Amino acid sequence: MSHQVNKVPSMTTESKYHNVLITRFRLLGDVAMTIPVVYSACEAHPDVRFVIATQSVASTLFVNAPSNLTVVSIDHRTELSSFGSLRRLARRLVNDYGIDAMVDLQGEYRSWLLGVCLRLQGVKKVVRIDKGTKGKRALTRRRNKRMFPLVTQRDRYREALNRMGFTFDETFTSIYGDNAQADSALFAHLSTAKQPGERWIAVAPFAKWNGKIYPMHLMEKVLDQIAAWQGVRIFLLGQGDNERDQFRKWTAKYANATSLAECRNGFPAELALLSHCDVMLSMDNMNMHLASLVRVPVVSVWGASHPYCGFMGWKQDEANVVQLNMACRPCSLFGDKKCYYNDFFCLTGIQPQMVISAVEKVLNTRL
Repeated sequence: MSHQVNKVPSMTTESKYHNVLITRFRLLGDVAMTIPVVYSACEAHPDVRFVIATQSVASTLFVNAPSNLTVVSIDHRTELSSFGSLRRLARRLVNDYGIDAMVDLQGEYRSWLLGVCLRLQGVKKVVRIDKGTKGKRALTRRRNKRMFPLVTQRDRYREALNRMGFTFDETFTSIYGDNAQADSALFAHLSTAKQPGERWIAVAPFAKWNGKIYPMHLMEKVLDQIAAWQGVRIFLLGQGDNERDQFRKWTAKYANATSLAECRNGFPAELALLSHCDVMLSMDNMNMHLASLVRVPVVSVWGASHPYCGFMGWKQDEANVVQLNMACRPCSLFGDKKCYYNDFFCLTGIQPQMVISAVEKVLNTRL
């Protein structure tokens, strides 16, 4: 399937770098957030070959990539495991792709070392992301919080590319271009095509850490009502044994629910299906960012983390955020810290009707 993804700006500037490495190895949600920025940079600078290095599973996120973007799959267990392996990786990248500059969007020790190795290989310039650590600490500390929105992660990516000399407007619209929807044949093995009058709702209720997960008994109350709506189909997104077990219970209970966790379908197929959904209900997790890439509105539930941390989905409306105004929030960027009060009331205190109403509002606006 080939078509133009984005509009190319009418004016471009010639760069002194011609083969630019971009690194963002992990996490999957953060890799997904690079796409609107990187695709826009590629379209604005067609004379430059951009090479993005990322972990194997994340490499398949780059659907319908611009012709001047090369995606390199990195085995983080072997190629990033030691200084020696990083030197070998740097040598391979320079030999295979002629890398002459690096933009480090990971901003961690191993990517810093890779930059050092590349400089030893003769790479002219390395620019690293400003992670804004000081502001994040001030926002998430227990006392004397500075409750101000931080620079978004995408803007940090853009700023790093700007410092390398790449200026560009945000031309990205969707990985499927202006039409925003994929051919239904791409997900035919997952579902029949959407029927006239049907409303598709994607639900991604899990996250890596408990501080981001809306309790399952409350989510089930949400699904009880949503599944009863006329003409609704529900697609459950997740992976891992816990997700599969929970989804099996729900698909047995709701005849109009389909689990996508039974096997690894791959990002291209799941993104294609997502592009036909009317709304996604998710936590602050990777799936929020996947839906954003296909211009699907997201009702997101936030607990220990907060949109102020800078990780909202691309072009998502904050009016669709479901959260409680609590003095202790946010206590964590990733939801990985123990709750100060041992109850995660930031999540358990969210009433199911709050979530249901938010989903219903989005569906009504898309009639």
